[in-house]
Amino acid sequence: MDIKQVAQELVTGCREGRAKENLSKLYAEDAVSVEAVDQSGQGRETKGLDGIRAKHDWWEANMEATGGSISDPMLHGDDRFAVIFEVQGRDKNTDENFDMREVAVYHVDQGRIVREEFFYG
Repeated sequence: MDIKQVAQELVTGCREGRAKENLSKLYAEDAVSVEAVDQSGQGRETKGLDGIRAKHDWWEANMEATGGSISDPMLHGDDRFAVIFEVQGRDKNTDENFDMREVAVYHVDQGRIVREEFFYG
C-alpha cells in the first residue's frame, strides 16, 4: 500500500471500530508507539506490535468511547501523516466522563506504519 492507502485505511478502521484488527495489516512488527507523557510508569515508548496490541487491549478494558470524531488524514510528504482524534468517553474504573483531543503522527516505511506519536494536552 502507498501512504494514502495506509492513512485512509487507518482512519476508516478507527471510524468503523476496526483499529485493533488493522494492526496486523498496517503496522510493522517492530513499530514503535510514543505517548506524550508516561502515564503507566513504564515509559513513554512501546516497542513492537505485541506491545501496541496490549495498549489497545488496555484501552478497551478501561475506557468506553461514547462519542467523538476522527479527522481525515493529513499527508506530509511520502512518509508521514497526521490524524486528529476527539473522544468523549467514560473511565470504566471510576465512572468519570472525559473529553480528549489528540494529534497522532504516523511514520510510514515500505507500506507499513513504523512509528506513531501522540500529542495531547
